[in-house]
Amino acid sequence: MIKVMIADDQELIRESLKIVLNMNPDMKVVSVAENGSKVMRVLEKNKPDIILMDVRMPHIDGVACTRLIKEKYPNIKIIILTTFDDDEYVYNALKYGASGYLLKGVSVAELSNAVRTVINGGAMINVNIITKVVKLFSKMAQSNFSITVTENGIAELTRTEKKVICYVGRGCSNKEIAMNLNLSEGTVRNNLSSVLSKLELRDRTQLAIWAVQTGISNKLEHDIQDGQNVFKEKI
Repeated sequence: MIKVMIADDQELIRESLKIVLNMNPDMKVVSVAENGSKVMRVLEKNKPDIILMDVRMPHIDGVACTRLIKEKYPNIKIIILTTFDDDEYVYNALKYGASGYLLKGVSVAELSNAVRTVINGGAMINVNIITKVVKLFSKMAQSNFSITVTENGIAELTRTEKKVICYVGRGCSNKEIAMNLNLSEGTVRNNLSSVLSKLELRDRTQLAIWAVQTGISNKLEHDIQDGQNVFKEKI
């Protein structure tokens, strides 16, 4: 059972989300909060698997709350849910560790699937802002928010894992990666999990930022055929 927390300053939205998510047999809304301060108090006693987090809340907004949660409870997943398609919010939410960013206009099915995707280690970003997020990865890669990995981890990567990294850095979904590499989505997920383990990265977002920082995401697939050479050139 996936334990969900809903954080939103509008009671109607909190209760509506609670009703629709509880209709899923594999989900249960275990708590709600109207602001970031309440979120932090609730987490001291009741820790969910995932939080649906509104951006604009009083006392502590959703972005600042995301940062606090990931520092204190790194295993809790967070999906930013908002009506605002705002560059700065996307940038900071992802930077602080949110696993997803969805606009509130998504369907119930899309929201439910997003929760499942994130719980299973994936990232969920609304298709309307994919291009923007890829640009934000580049911005993050050029800032002081740097991602580092060990050389040993890089050396252990397989050729397929390197290809998966390239596509993650371009903002591709698992389905798109599977189509491009002629693999099943399950194989892509397994390769992604292996990559995160070898590079000791927290999630797909960190991997994407690292891919942009190293320049590997700009390489075309045929450039990877020489195996280790691509990484030796870029790192």
